[in-house]
Amino acid sequence: MSFQRVTIIGLGLLGGSVGLAIAEFLPGCATTGYDADPAVRRRAAERGLVGRVCETAAEAVSDAELVIFCVPVGAMENAACEVADALPAGVIVTDVGSSKEAVGEALRAALPHATVIPAHPVAGTERSGPDAGFPHLFRHRWCILTPPADADPEAVDKVAAFWKALGADVELMDGAHHDLVLAVTSHIPHLIAYTIVGTASDLEQVTRSEVIKYSAGGFRDFTRIAASDPTMWRDVFLTNREAVLEMLGRFTEDLTALQRAIRRSDGDALFELFTRTRDIRRSIVEQGQDDARPDFGRSDHG
Repeated sequence: MSFQRVTIIGLGLLGGSVGLAIAEFLPGCATTGYDADPAVRRRAAERGLVGRVCETAAEAVSDAELVIFCVPVGAMENAACEVADALPAGVIVTDVGSSKEAVGEALRAALPHATVIPAHPVAGTERSGPDAGFPHLFRHRWCILTPPADADPEAVDKVAAFWKALGADVELMDGAHHDLVLAVTSHIPHLIAYTIVGTASDLEQVTRSEVIKYSAGGFRDFTRIAASDPTMWRDVFLTNREAVLEMLGRFTEDLTALQRAIRRSDGDALFELFTRTRDIRRSIVEQGQDDARPDFGRSDHG
């Protein structure tokens, strides 16, 4: 493994999971960490999320070879500016943000002398905070690297090797293309989940207690997604605004077509759509990106 000293900025679900995964899969690697919230720092130290929890971000990065920003995407620039003067020469900087073009630009602007290789491990749960992390979060999940066109190939290889060591499958992608893909596969589904749960809670004809009491599988699964960290998702939608709006426009058109089919009692159109989407679900399970069990295997974190 190329890195002997790794710093994690932000010790919630993702940062904590990175620290625990390093301890399990890269035991020779020393870790330091920092979180802006003192309560999170205390809990991170109690759980041993990293080898040493520091009281300042500058202290945490002082001798790092790899710095991983695990903060909400809207906080990336401020977090980077906080350590800019303390970064050692030759350090490689990466992140775990769900939107990549804006984050890459922010990190490169704040850290012009560092080698920045943005990354997005496509993994997570609806839980957040320092108690949410676990070491196997990244196993058999994709981690997408979006290095700039002029990135040092050796640095890219080092970051890729790091994520592979934590159990992830690594793929390289252009940042703008990543944002479009994730708008479809992650961001719009979360937006739909937040919306439908909000709609249910606002209904006047159906009481909130009835919505909760009689939640069937579909609504229950929407509430799981909608329980995700609100700060993180607010920032994702703002930093990936253009791709989200483009995909939201496409979704709105498709929803209108579905509405028309129901109004016209067009059973053939409905059956064709439902058959096609079922095939996509089967493909997701076959590729190991989810579990076919009724609880999706999430009782043991997948």
